[in-house]
Amino acid sequence: MSLKNFAIMKAAHFTARAVQKWKETAVDDQMKVMTGLVRKASHTVFGKEHHFNQIKTYEDYKNAVPIRDYEDFRSYIDRIIHGEQDVLWQGRPKYFAKTSGTTSGIKYIPITKESMPNHILTARTALLNYFHQIGNANVFNGKVIFLSGSPELEFKGGIPTGRLSGIVNHEVPKWVRTNQLPSYSTNCIEDWEQKLDKIVDETIHQDMTLISGIPPWVQMYYEKILERSGKSTVHEVFPNYSLFMYGGVNFEPYRTKLESLVGRKINSIETFPASEGFMAFQDDVNDEGLLLNTKSGIFFEFVPVEQIGWPDAERIHLAEVELGRDYVVIINSNAGLWGYNIGDCVRFVQLNPYKLIVSGRVKHYISAFGEHVIGKEVEAAILEANQNSKVEIIEFTVAPQVNPSNGGLPFHEWFVEFDKVPSDLDRFAAQVNDAMCRQNIYYDDLIKGKILQPLIIRPLKSGAFRDMMKAQGKLGGQNKVPRLSNDRKLADQLCDYIL
Repeated sequence: MSLKNFAIMKAAHFTARAVQKWKETAVDDQMKVMTGLVRKASHTVFGKEHHFNQIKTYEDYKNAVPIRDYEDFRSYIDRIIHGEQDVLWQGRPKYFAKTSGTTSGIKYIPITKESMPNHILTARTALLNYFHQIGNANVFNGKVIFLSGSPELEFKGGIPTGRLSGIVNHEVPKWVRTNQLPSYSTNCIEDWEQKLDKIVDETIHQDMTLISGIPPWVQMYYEKILERSGKSTVHEVFPNYSLFMYGGVNFEPYRTKLESLVGRKINSIETFPASEGFMAFQDDVNDEGLLLNTKSGIFFEFVPVEQIGWPDAERIHLAEVELGRDYVVIINSNAGLWGYNIGDCVRFVQLNPYKLIVSGRVKHYISAFGEHVIGKEVEAAILEANQNSKVEIIEFTVAPQVNPSNGGLPFHEWFVEFDKVPSDLDRFAAQVNDAMCRQNIYYDDLIKGKILQPLIIRPLKSGAFRDMMKAQGKLGGQNKVPRLSNDRKLADQLCDYIL
């Protein structure tokens, strides 16, 4: 074992012990985080306005701090941009993470000196915990690749500003940077197709051992590597490739296709990062649940998804969550976010320790008829049908069709790009519909009550989603296709790509 690997494994041992300890003290740690955050921000503009110096308990906190979205925070962000100090947190942010919102346009999420370790150290913890679990750190004998946005930053109110993945590139520790690809100049290329070609140039002859990125864009990388190398599997090109890290979307709908491209099953670690904070990570490769990041500067609250927006919505902390229920995540953090709705829904799958899965986005749902279908349900349904029919899905999205042109009953319209369209598409659609009925009782009731007809699948041309994303200027990076829409905007665009 090299000196470097020995040092990494020693760090992995201590990290795994620390993770085990905070699994056991999660609730207590969360309450300490809350009181610590309130104390440190009591002299800020926000803290004074919300009487932080009078907050002693969680009930006090809920009474003092309402739930907010970005629009409710915009006035505070504007004050920071105009140069004011101590607005949401002590001093001024170290960075702004720039994101695009569906209703708020461009959003500027503060990242402070105190919150930056949440992003960097949680990724480090996830990796080191993995090394401890498998008993070696051989991944770092080769090269690692992070498919991310550009690290070039602009300035907003004198504060460096860019995509989170680009910001993180500036903070990567030295022990990782020596193995990291692509080069800085390649990472700065904005056009995704040009960037992908350069990434392949730089990596095709390297010993790649870890690849990290959003599954649909990693798939494009795999395909380009195979096209350029003439090999039949990624494993032939990178025989030591052993770990895939991903976040942002559910891997399962992509798993069959990606593993067929690699040529074998490899270990994967799922993470739950966001511009607002690194929420959770997979601490066991054999367990789908993500361990909530309870000791990293974020105090978590949860609202049942069906109640979000109600004036009297139930608002709870970690000790009060229930298994199998979908919650909207509300965070309070040392980035200066208070009662902040991040827009993600989660479902707890364990309570000791606290593990969850990401079940969708608050704004990504279908409830045109009261069914409130969420992302996790459509993914589970198509995955079940895939397993029964051995079908490979490239990408898909679902929208309601309220007024069918033939005048029949309304339905859920699925736009699916297949690797190969099933020979009996009607049978496959019936399997997906049956699985959807098992996933969502309200949908089942609407089908049985003949309010809805069974779902209809529209097979799309090869490359449909990529072409659509390219036309919108959203190809690559951290951009994702929404699983569900409650309107027809995306669906109407995809109609041009139907086979």
